Amino acid sequence: MHMNKLYSRLFVIPAIVLYTLFFIIPVAGGLYYSLTDWNMMRPDIQFVGLDNYKEIFSSTGPYMKSILHTFSFTFFTVIFKVLIGLFLAILLNEGLKTRNLLRMVFFVPYTLSPLIIGIIFVSILGPHGPINVILEFVGLGDFTRSWLTDKSVVLSSTMGVEVWRMVGWNMVILLAGLQTISKSYYEAASLDGANKWQQFISITLPFLTPALTIAIILNTIHGLRVFEIIYALTNGGPGNLTEVINTQIFKEFSFGRYGMSNALGIIAFLITLIIAFIMKRVVADEEADA
Repeated sequence: MHMNKLYSRLFVIPAIVLYTLFFIIPVAGGLYYSLTDWNMMRPDIQFVGLDNYKEIFSSTGPYMKSILHTFSFTFFTVIFKVLIGLFLAILLNEGLKTRNLLRMVFFVPYTLSPLIIGIIFVSILGPHGPINVILEFVGLGDFTRSWLTDKSVVLSSTMGVEVWRMVGWNMVILLAGLQTISKSYYEAASLDGANKWQQFISITLPFLTPALTIAIILNTIHGLRVFEIIYALTNGGPGNLTEVINTQIFKEFSFGRYGMSNALGIIAFLITLIIAFIMKRVVADEEADA
């Protein structure tokens, strides 16, 4: 018995070694360098303690704004991705003849690279792009904008592109959840006189809660880690109005401010870890109550 336990534990060793080499050591190294002024402009590396973190959380600096932009981006995109995905899932669950075709059409954007989508939408949302041409054609010329340079709408524009890209993925997750609900529940509710809205509140939402929870958690983590779509659309501009944590990390690293870049990376990691942990606890408490 002892030999069997020892033999089984030997298979864990390679995983532990790889995890230590490619995760624990890099994180520990990043944490150390985040406490230094490591900069390509100077040959020596000096320990500065929490100075980088103090600069990041300074209300007058650009770093705190990038953190707030990340939270704002995550919050609004999660709401719209899940709500629109839920609407499409319910629509396709009604047995439309073109259901499979529509499912493919809505899901295709998710399969494309965010960088490719960003390049495409730079043209679509440009001053003379299709969006403004259509608005002019239907007599809504007053609503035309330079969607990626106008300070009043640029962050919302990036959110809209992200929602368009991810809504099909949410639709598929929620559609899978809807298809696990037995039709007999709806038939019984109809016999009792319940309308569609009452059926949605009493049957659909409770049974769909696990799929909704998964979608919300994964979308939240994805939103906090957003980089490619922002980088391709605006590169954080204009005037840092769309700067998020990961674009700030990329720029600091590009400028050779490796200490600050590592500090921002540690903060991004901790924010994602804390929020994921809180959401996991909330889900665990709900399941325990159920």
